[in-house]
Amino acid sequence: MDDRQFRTAMGKFATGVTVITTELDGDIHGMTANAFMSVSLDPKLVVISIGERAKILNKIKESKIFTVNILAKDQQELSMIFAGQIKEPREVVFDRLDGKPVLEGACAQVACEVSVVHVEGDHTLFIGKVTDIHLEEKEPLVFFNGKYRALAKV
Repeated sequence: MDDRQFRTAMGKFATGVTVITTELDGDIHGMTANAFMSVSLDPKLVVISIGERAKILNKIKESKIFTVNILAKDQQELSMIFAGQIKEPREVVFDRLDGKPVLEGACAQVACEVSVVHVEGDHTLFIGKVTDIHLEEKEPLVFFNGKYRALAKV
């Protein structure tokens, strides 16, 4: 199989959209990602997967913290900003959860401390110990087959 076929197959798995944030030396950094999942209930652990070329990779390694912001359906623009799809500067408002930067209006904000770092292939997996969670009753932003979507009631 070639790289395109693999990417296309992975795109057939509908996911939520997250923005991963961290803070280093007073500067907040973020990136859009859909490689996120829960790992354990006891202790409460999640994992994120960051590509080796991502600017945020070393920032998370140094800060040893990250947050996962599960975006709401009205936050597509934020996803595009942190994915580098919108180039012109935009004002992004951050809030705090357990002292860590989070995005206002997300369906869920999950604050984490890095517990384990594991390099596999061209990605680094960060297992995070969840230190706090904030929830909102909102519909999620969904990504499927290379496009943003919203859930439909069945």
